[in-house]
Amino acid sequence: MGEYAMRAEAGNQNRPDSGPTPDVSVVAPVYGCEGCLEQLSERVAAAISGMGLTHELILVDDQSPDQSWQRICELGKLSSRVRGLRLSRNFGQHAAISAGLQYAQGRRVIVMDCDLQDVPEEIPSLLAGLEGDNEIVLGQRVERQDTWLKRSGSSAFYKTLGWLTDTDYDPSTANFGAYSRKAVDAMNAMPETDRFLPLMARWTGFKTLRVPVSHGRRTEGKSGYTLRKLLQMATRIALSFSDKPLRLVMTAAFALAAIGAGIALLAVYRYWTGDIRVAGFTSILASIWLVGSFIMGSLGVVGLYIGRIHSESKRRPQFIIWQDTWQGTHSNVSED
Repeated sequence: MGEYAMRAEAGNQNRPDSGPTPDVSVVAPVYGCEGCLEQLSERVAAAISGMGLTHELILVDDQSPDQSWQRICELGKLSSRVRGLRLSRNFGQHAAISAGLQYAQGRRVIVMDCDLQDVPEEIPSLLAGLEGDNEIVLGQRVERQDTWLKRSGSSAFYKTLGWLTDTDYDPSTANFGAYSRKAVDAMNAMPETDRFLPLMARWTGFKTLRVPVSHGRRTEGKSGYTLRKLLQMATRIALSFSDKPLRLVMTAAFALAAIGAGIALLAVYRYWTGDIRVAGFTSILASIWLVGSFIMGSLGVVGLYIGRIHSESKRRPQFIIWQDTWQGTHSNVSED
């Protein structure tokens, strides 16, 4: 059995025998949105049941600071279709999504945010796109219901991320989308610790369709992404999915070498023409600072990559499941 098949099988082992396989699994990471979980559950059920399909709703509590886990447990008691997973600590949104994908049993999987900005009523449109050879369908937000500041920050973030990773990233799409079983198994088989669903989905190479969807206003909680966290995430993603920072360092090194060669040739020319002057202290000091800063910056970039290699070499799990409403309180780590 190949490595891909073994990892896919490892993911399947996380799925308990809980009856017939649902047609659709809906995965939603939860952080700071306890007040909208009941409405999310009801609207998801209405949207999918209206298509005559069965479903399960997997709510992954990423150590939310409010009472989200208690609310998830209550919803699990009210409906056997709701499954709650609680991570042992805050692993981040995309790690929480990965946890949900590992435990999803459905033949097709919907990934969405829990704050109802991803409108559940758009699920049928996404599922309808999984026809023919389409394996991934992404929701394209036509009119974002966010503040101008958040839209501008998000656009700048994705443009920068696209430049760093050499990808043409569409800022109107995010995590909201539908994925075939084949696409989910492929992403579950990816062993890296740093998770970012859009780039992982793109890497598979599967045919992707974009479907226009409406975007709801946030009524509960607030985004957990501060500017500092966005910058940290962008750095991690760039280091994990691209070697462009290293190539930028090499480009700068060649440019600096060209400048140095030009200055040396100028000095030789002035020597031969008799224009000999004693170099000034300021120019020497500036040159030392320039070269020294470049060397330190280059070592810093290389050090960041070495740090990522060190982290990945530990082979630590992508997440740890602390509690599961379908199996009681226990600890379980992701298959790596």
